[in-house]
Amino acid sequence: MGLLLENEWILTIANYSVTILALVVFLAIFELATKYNNWEEVKRGNVAVAMATGGKVFGVANIFSASIAHASSLLTMLAWGTFGFVLLLFSYYVFEFLTPSFTVDEEIKNDNRAVGLLSLLLSIGLSFVISAGISST
Repeated sequence: MGLLLENEWILTIANYSVTILALVVFLAIFELATKYNNWEEVKRGNVAVAMATGGKVFGVANIFSASIAHASSLLTMLAWGTFGFVLLLFSYYVFEFLTPSFTVDEEIKNDNRAVGLLSLLLSIGLSFVISAGISST
């Protein structure tokens, strides 16, 4: 297996495949963290949910980009990506905590696009901070 992963083409496919699998798992975890069904809301045309979910997708992909660049193996890449995801998930709860005058989940479910945009930018922005931390180790 190690010999196969020395081939750049195979390693790229392996990194891509692990990242896609992790993204599916992490989106399912985000789904459990929210009080609404992401994909049902997107299907209904809820732009706020689409923005918030898109921010999460971008954030996780950005974190995995840094973990791929930093890691020497698929397992290390997955470990750093998972650690970054946990930090991003924690950020979601911090966002909710920092907005005591309203509930982020309810506002996003009600298609409040201002809150959806803020959620998107928070996920993207903090993913860059998390990625920088991963890259500097």
